[in-house]
Amino acid sequence: MNAPHQVPIHIKSFTELEQFDECVGLEEAVWGYDPADMIPRRVFLLASRIGGQVLGAFETDAPNARPIGFAMALPGYRNGHAYLHSHMVGVLPEYRNRGIARALKLAQRDDALARGIDLMEWTFDPLEIKNAHLNIAKLGAVVRRYKHNFYGPSSSPLQGGLPTDRIYAEWWLRSNRVERTLRGEPQSFDTLEQIEVPAEIYAWKASPSHRDIARDRQSRNAAALESAFARNLSVLGYQRNDRGDGTFLLGRWDESNAY
Repeated sequence: MNAPHQVPIHIKSFTELEQFDECVGLEEAVWGYDPADMIPRRVFLLASRIGGQVLGAFETDAPNARPIGFAMALPGYRNGHAYLHSHMVGVLPEYRNRGIARALKLAQRDDALARGIDLMEWTFDPLEIKNAHLNIAKLGAVVRRYKHNFYGPSSSPLQGGLPTDRIYAEWWLRSNRVERTLRGEPQSFDTLEQIEVPAEIYAWKASPSHRDIARDRQSRNAAALESAFARNLSVLGYQRNDRGDGTFLLGRWDESNAY
């Protein structure tokens, strides 16, 4: 199969209200939220003013170009460390699978490192195979926390009516693990457990008659991940096979690798 066409990507920081309005429009196009679930432009404005990030992705650097994706992060502080929480990264449906989300994440990393920030975090749906592969296999994030129904009920069709279970990606920006991953080098660790996500999960979520199957898989995978995390295992790898199935690879994470 030929690789999808790669568009040239231009990343810009957003600072003006008109740009934040563009983010709101992208948010609606990407997730299809009801108005009550939408992040308003004032939150994008706040993120840009208090040390967070609002970035836009463009096909061209022409002054009148419209963004095709965006990223928004908020500042956080925990366990004695400042970090950025990447709350949203979205790309228009017609531009997906072209490396734009990864380009936005790398731009976030560059900005964070320039400000002396070593850690970025975000949450993501453990049933989303492509997203998990990007976060873990392509960016080098580590996962060791699970939260049931993180956002409560969601109006997004992408959630398929399931609880908004999320796992936390920890992206230790200066770590050897991340540096090697971004260079395309294989990670070396002992895989102690594996947890699978079948490619059919998307069809199950989209079909009311099969949604119970998706919910059962979500529950079983949640129990398996939480059990692994309780035994001090972490998600250190992710694989996809030719069918499109995804597999979490769990092993021991050396805390010293983060610094």
